[in-house]
Amino acid sequence: MSGRGDGPDTERLMRARDVTGLPVVTIVGGDDIAEIRDVVYDAGSHSLIGFTLNKRGWFRGTLKGVLAATDIEGIGADAVMVHDDAALTESSTPVATLADPETQRDVMGNRVLSSDGTDLGQITGVVLSTGVDPAAVGYELTDAAGEAMFVPISAQMAISDTNLILPAESTEFVRNDLAGFGASIASYRADLDRASEHVDPADHWEQP
Repeated sequence: MSGRGDGPDTERLMRARDVTGLPVVTIVGGDDIAEIRDVVYDAGSHSLIGFTLNKRGWFRGTLKGVLAATDIEGIGADAVMVHDDAALTESSTPVATLADPETQRDVMGNRVLSSDGTDLGQITGVVLSTGVDPAAVGYELTDAAGEAMFVPISAQMAISDTNLILPAESTEFVRNDLAGFGASIASYRADLDRASEHVDPADHWEQP
């Protein structure tokens, strides 16, 4: 029990760029087996794919192994946790995407417009939820005044090479600080859940 009533729990969030450089540590043995080199993000599906890696220790360099998001046990402020070193294999899916992240569409610098025509700013980063089942949950933007703001990721977002379109109803969940954005994400998901529960029964009516 959270002791917070029926309200949504606040998401624990990190900027994707803050994950870069974190050690990858095994839960089984406590071994420091790799370092996060880069975050691989699929802009087309607005989803976290995983991470490319560097070696740890004196002989630093790029590791051939990759870490899929599905093999992560948790992301914290100080480490990315995996069960054991078997997580760093290229048999994890989708390997091709992780092995060649340059093939993914880069959304950095794209302009974000609401569907009612408001220019919210340019994308400067991706925001991740941490803990078990990490995921991409938002974008960090810089507006015309140079101020940072955070918008939730929506499956309804349309994306091109230059623009990302945010549903107008999502703009009420935009925040200008990461801590406040965590609560906003939880509220946004709760709204989506409520909307899915109020589907017109006629939509599912079948003729005898």
